[in-house]
Amino acid sequence: MAIRGVQIKIKGLTHRYSPRGAVTFNRVDLEAQPGEALAIIGRSGCGKSTLLHIVAGLLRPTEGTIHLDGTLVEGPSPRWVMMFQAPHLFPWMKVAQNVGVGLRFGRWSKNEIRERVAEALRLVELQDFAESNVQDLSGGQQQRVALARSLVMEPELLLLDEPFSALDAFTRSSLQRDVRSIAKRLGINLVIVTHDIDEAVLMADRALIMAGSPGNIVHELEVDLPDPRERQDPAVQALRASLMATFQGAANLKPGTSGAGTGNGSVSKTESFSIH
Repeated sequence: MAIRGVQIKIKGLTHRYSPRGAVTFNRVDLEAQPGEALAIIGRSGCGKSTLLHIVAGLLRPTEGTIHLDGTLVEGPSPRWVMMFQAPHLFPWMKVAQNVGVGLRFGRWSKNEIRERVAEALRLVELQDFAESNVQDLSGGQQQRVALARSLVMEPELLLLDEPFSALDAFTRSSLQRDVRSIAKRLGINLVIVTHDIDEAVLMADRALIMAGSPGNIVHELEVDLPDPRERQDPAVQALRASLMATFQGAANLKPGTSGAGTGNGSVSKTESFSIH
């Protein structure tokens, strides 16, 4: 498998929504290697979604920088693509038209669009629904259309802002497994924001716990589990319990604390869980 992901370098990242507003998070430092899958876990309000939006180039940081393979992130790019909680599809378009809309805006040829859309639909197992109207699909199928629309751009980095939170448990589990499998097959980076411990264990190579006010990354845990990962696997359950205990400890940080004695955006504790 060829790795086509990116090296992510976040340095001294700080954000506030207004000059006199409260700091959302303070001096976050983070690195990820090409092809790595990260999960950022945290309670609502800790700044994890804001951090993801800045990585995607949808927001500007107050201070600090993000580089992807040495390129400074200053705005959106087809190299890094974001999926949101809602699929945001065009209801008057068919599935294939929704998937190829970015390519049409990019003035790709009809043949190239047809080939890349067909491949993206195969990746998400929707090839039989290409001519269906998106309004006739289930919620899980609509999120697969949104995923195909992201993958058709052949991104190096896929950012996920809790895109499975509104789905039923069975559909959510299926998408968690499939998105990780697709990302590994393509060799791209994943960064997923979630408050779901199970999701982090099933999808990530590394889990980052964000907590405090202002928010910061206070714990980092490597997730070394073989694929495919099944929720009922004892090894998965054991890691889930360890991660949950760490998360609960981090969630008890008092306001004004940005980590367990770090205060400068550094990770306070690194643990590795390896099941072979």
